[in-house]
Amino acid sequence: MQTLIWNQLSPAQQAEALTRPALDNEANVGAVVTEIITAVKTRGDDALRELSQRFERAPRQTLRVSEAEIDAACARLGDDIKAAILAAATNIRSFHAAQVQPPLRLETQPGVLCELRTQPIGRVGLYVPGGSAPLPSTVMMLAIPAAIAGCREVVLCTPSPASDEILFAARACGVKQLFAIGGAQAIAAMAYGTQSIPKVDKIFGPGNSYVTEAKGQVSRDWRGAAIDMPAGPSEVLVIADDTANAAFVASDLLSQAEHGPDSQVVLVTTSAPLAEAVKGELARQLEQLSRRDIATQALAASLTILCDNLDQACAISNAYAPEHLIVQTRSPRDLLGGLENAGSIFLGQWTPESVGDYASGTNHTLPTYGYARTCSSLGLADYQRRFTVQELSAEGIQGLGPIVQCIAQAEGLDAHKNAVTLRLNALQQKERA
Repeated sequence: MQTLIWNQLSPAQQAEALTRPALDNEANVGAVVTEIITAVKTRGDDALRELSQRFERAPRQTLRVSEAEIDAACARLGDDIKAAILAAATNIRSFHAAQVQPPLRLETQPGVLCELRTQPIGRVGLYVPGGSAPLPSTVMMLAIPAAIAGCREVVLCTPSPASDEILFAARACGVKQLFAIGGAQAIAAMAYGTQSIPKVDKIFGPGNSYVTEAKGQVSRDWRGAAIDMPAGPSEVLVIADDTANAAFVASDLLSQAEHGPDSQVVLVTTSAPLAEAVKGELARQLEQLSRRDIATQALAASLTILCDNLDQACAISNAYAPEHLIVQTRSPRDLLGGLENAGSIFLGQWTPESVGDYASGTNHTLPTYGYARTCSSLGLADYQRRFTVQELSAEGIQGLGPIVQCIAQAEGLDAHKNAVTLRLNALQQKERA
């Protein structure tokens, strides 16, 4: 990891230090994804089978995963992993169920009733990556809020071969429609529909650069589907002072670095001795990792920033807007009020990022690449749409009508004014009768 002393950098150098590495081959990825989407839109399942033969390790002719296959997967799994998935699901379900909001009903003035109601999104698509690190945790993070929200149709796609853990987690979360297809082609299938895969209204879930590009393209097409959030490579920023445990800090940095070679990890610390100790711990722990080659590539593009105080550390974090923010300081909760931009915050030495990734209850689907400035972590509200209701009585239109007439006249919108005037006149006639 490169080490920078913050106060020795110019403002331009500071901004450059916090700039994410450019995504590789963006133009090429975009062109490939456009070709894949076009093929799926025009040829449906036939295109999916061809693309599966081309890109997946275990291509299939039958895209839907059968109940018999899920039964077999569940039978193969050990009791320990089953119990762990079910325990994590309980916590995730509890946290997201607590997010249910009752309808808001308010009389803004006499006779003027306003309401805010929510409705589940009808059809949602969940994308769960497979490959070298299949993610049953992502099944839970995506499927549990969909069930709580009441989405009537849930479609899950994951690359072939679908892992036993993913299939067990999907069944545990009540997902009925599972398809063994991955990549940009899975996103296209859910966005536009094929002979076997239903079209959905909104797509959720992480993926590689091709999946991310496909989500972006289908979300910009009114015939496609909305998406959960924009995304880039995963990342973590750790704020640490001289009381932090160097081994803990290094383990948190490596937890993120092992996701992929384009992951970025950043340590911001007030302590040069701690930074040096973390460097030693990184080297020691790295040797024990099965994915050390991936983590090593990620660390090569990552940073240690030495700053003067914790206020400055918070300012650096706010400017970077990390997906995951870990605070290992003497009094971590004291910093919470000064931390503005982060997907999820982990306070204290006993709170590794891993707990949020798997089982604490919060959602691990988070904005990356600086989008935490404007986007939120995934929650129940993302599976719902809000709508308002208003209802006026005769008293209400009489009290509010003149205000509306005045503003409509100022805007030159005569029909708006007339819609009120007609009603007020009708009430006056009724009173005279």
